[in-house]
Amino acid sequence: MVDLILSGGTVYDGLGSPAFVGDVAISGGWVVETGRELGAARRVIDVTGLAVAPGFVDAHAHSDLVPLMAQPQPFKLLQGVTTEVNGNCGFSYAPDASVLAEVTGVAVPDWMFAEYLETITAAGPTNHMATLIGHSTLRAAVAGFDERLRDGDLERMCDLAAAAFAAGACGLSSGLIYPPGGYAGTEELVALAGVAHGYGAPYATHLRDEGAGLAAALDEAIEVARRARVRLQVSHCKVAGRANHGRARMLLDRLREARMRGVDVRGDQYPYVAGATVLAALLPPSALAGGRVREVLAAPAERERLRARAEAGGTGAGLWQDVTPEDVLVTAHAEPSYTGRSLADIARRLEVDAWAATCALVAADPAATMVAFLMAEEDLTEIMADPLIGIGSDNGLPTGLEHPRTWGCFPRFFGTYVREREVVSWEEAVRKATSANADQFALRGRGWLGPGAWADICVFDPGTIGHAGTYATPSARPSGIVHVLLEGQVVVESGEFTGERRGRVLRVR
Repeated sequence: MVDLILSGGTVYDGLGSPAFVGDVAISGGWVVETGRELGAARRVIDVTGLAVAPGFVDAHAHSDLVPLMAQPQPFKLLQGVTTEVNGNCGFSYAPDASVLAEVTGVAVPDWMFAEYLETITAAGPTNHMATLIGHSTLRAAVAGFDERLRDGDLERMCDLAAAAFAAGACGLSSGLIYPPGGYAGTEELVALAGVAHGYGAPYATHLRDEGAGLAAALDEAIEVARRARVRLQVSHCKVAGRANHGRARMLLDRLREARMRGVDVRGDQYPYVAGATVLAALLPPSALAGGRVREVLAAPAERERLRARAEAGGTGAGLWQDVTPEDVLVTAHAEPSYTGRSLADIARRLEVDAWAATCALVAADPAATMVAFLMAEEDLTEIMADPLIGIGSDNGLPTGLEHPRTWGCFPRFFGTYVREREVVSWEEAVRKATSANADQFALRGRGWLGPGAWADICVFDPGTIGHAGTYATPSARPSGIVHVLLEGQVVVESGEFTGERRGRVLRVR
């Protein structure tokens, strides 16, 4: 007799195979059989008319510190996400992320990577969590915000990276528009990715440029992966900036050409035309060099020098050329009255131009955040339809005026782009949200549904799955997620979180 049978649902295996109506038998945390007439069970849940899929795997998350929040946070479970990959964009919270406090807005102990994993294990995650080791964190740990490494610094970074992989890091990440990671050259990245190769781990990168310099940035990432012989994950694939819209085919062709040359490259994407990041990303990364951003932005000559660099555009110029002040919504700032206002509105209020307003806002709070409307819907859907692209939310903490992707990325993908717009089939959509991501990060036994897989399962209603959250009210509850299981334990039942922290920290090796 098995522990549980999910009976009568439409079963998707997560591998893209045709769905079938049948049952799923679960015992001891594992899927033991799928089909019909699977025998007796201690409990049977009737899921007739519902989809039964592997729990969704979020390829690109920033929930690193969520387990340390006082109450369990089910915002991912309520989207059907059972596993997420954190430590993206070059920022992990170990080793020794204390130097990054000014730009992250969070002060943490000077954990080594193993200590960080032990800390979040003890706190108890609500869903499963795997974590990348961040390049910016490694660089800050040895050189702070200095633009140049000293003799021996790179070797020390490689040693710290090796310790992180030995502790269970699932890959290396970089964020090459952010300081201090953006100060690195290609050789530095190749050296660190070479350490990842020794552990069979991938390299995930927020490219050096997602706008006018996208092609060159892709070429650099592919070169790093080719020379280091690692799998490559291009984070949140997009074509940013109005002047660059219509170039999705170039991005996809670059990925496909790289695969033809032997580089195992894939990507992830969130289903929105707006991104979210720190407000300081509008500025050239050199504004934060040496950790003196407030001092730099207080000097009129420095502000004008940075303005000239930003307006010139190109790699290393920041996002200024990719947005208009009306495109930028401030979502968090030390001065609460700025939150929820556009940059254009704040500039009018301060009676200065938008550049001066940006400098003033960042000087007052270097960790301030924004939502920025960067992409075109046509590029979004073209990228989404490609089989090399999986789904990743790029979420923030589930508080305040965060981007709605934090609470609704996966339901929005299925509701808006699969059911309503039919960008991909249901089978392909489930694959993009499950095995396409789990395989890239070697999350064995997860991301597929069949005998021998962990019983991480999402049961959803294809007719109602979706998210009504907006940029003004982002935290609306998703619809259509009926049941969620973590290793055979029901953690969302009839749409409600059971209250238990059943997630595990996944150490990959």
